[in-house]
Amino acid sequence: MIQRIKFWAMALTPLAVVLAAALHFALFLTTPVSPEEELLYTVAPGSSLSNIAAGLEDQGVIANDGYFIALARLKQSAARIQAGEYLFGERPATPATVLDRLVTGDVRLERLTIPEGFALTEIADLVEARELGSAGRLLDLAHDGDFIESLGLEVDSLEGYLFPETYTFARGTTEKQLLKAMVGQMNRNLTTELLSKGAALGLARHELVTLASIIQKEAGTDEEMPRISSVFHNRLERGMRLQADPTVIYGIEDFDGNLTRRHLEDVTPYNTYRLSGLPPGPIASPGAEALQAAANPADTDALYFVSRGDGSHVFSKTLGEHNRAVRRYQLGR
Repeated sequence: MIQRIKFWAMALTPLAVVLAAALHFALFLTTPVSPEEELLYTVAPGSSLSNIAAGLEDQGVIANDGYFIALARLKQSAARIQAGEYLFGERPATPATVLDRLVTGDVRLERLTIPEGFALTEIADLVEARELGSAGRLLDLAHDGDFIESLGLEVDSLEGYLFPETYTFARGTTEKQLLKAMVGQMNRNLTTELLSKGAALGLARHELVTLASIIQKEAGTDEEMPRISSVFHNRLERGMRLQADPTVIYGIEDFDGNLTRRHLEDVTPYNTYRLSGLPPGPIASPGAEALQAAANPADTDALYFVSRGDGSHVFSKTLGEHNRAVRRYQLGR
């Protein structure tokens, strides 16, 4: 009798161990877990499943790294985990949910807003300040001929071609990917209809973007953009110089914020007080309204405009009218 009991005890012990392990695994699978507070967990490129699982257990995202490895292998997901930054702790999650997020690449996303009228250097500084990339690398790429050509552009730099918009990027997005997204958005705004209207006004694609960038920098409101565009189109048709302060400023190295008469007399490729026609390229990133205004100027005879100091402008047909407006709104201040 005793021998029979020993036999059954020895026979049942492995089964009990298996059942206990199965129960623990079932509890692991069905019990949501959450770290004590929200945390960012980074899966580095090339990380092994064991390292990922151990890190998740250490951070309190999962309860058992060995069971997590077993789950990943059962679901044949081990090789499909994507690198990136993952935010955990918003709510408790089961191991299967955690694994699904890692496999689908449900990474933390960053929003990056490029303001209208930002120049290339300002965009690069903004990207670096948000820790989304290196300003130096971005600027190097923005002047790299081979990279620019790969984007389908025939320009010297990407100045003006980084569309001002709010973008959503994952941490780890490269500078190349950032630039491709911004140029792609610009291309979507440079529609066939818009380019055709520009061509009818004598503006090639690059000239249209260049003029739009000047309008963007001059205008205080979107509503005035077509009228400002009209002034520049009228001056170009008459062979008059644009005399746009923002272009002069763009051509000044280390501009200190004080535009002087000497600056207006210096000959640079962007000094539209000294040189006729458009400058060689954009001076900033124009938004959709500025692009539309460049191709759709208002029907006016205005040749001049001056700021009232409140964001709006006074438009004039003659130099005499303009000088009176300058005395009132500029010299008077």
